[in-house]
Amino acid sequence: MTGRIHVSAAIIVDADQRVLFVRKAGTSVFMQPGGKPEPGEDAAACLVRELAEELRLDVPLTTLRSAGSFTADAANEPGHTVVADVFHLDGVGLEPVVGAEIAELRWIGRAEASTLPLAPLSRDHLLPLVWG
Repeated sequence: MTGRIHVSAAIIVDADQRVLFVRKAGTSVFMQPGGKPEPGEDAAACLVRELAEELRLDVPLTTLRSAGSFTADAANEPGHTVVADVFHLDGVGLEPVVGAEIAELRWIGRAEASTLPLAPLSRDHLLPLVWG
């Protein structure tokens, strides 16, 4: 039986149509920034908190635009499925900095994306929303 992991995630795109990815400490897979909600926290509030903790970004709730909910195999937890509430966020002018739990952050273009280990959620569901 697979477990379900609920998360909030951000699709952050800069002026050059690059997408922001993070790699969490102790992992090799790149994914969208975000994380698991705390008890009683809604998806958008979770994402605002996670972006502040992980990337030192101060993002107002009003700047998040829902992209929907998506399900995929979890990248770092075998036998689990991730259920993600996903939001678009304009990355122009944002300057993320590596924070809690993050080993690396990268702005990734379309050509480079195919050369990196990406989370199934990002590869199969979220990048097609950006690049078609």
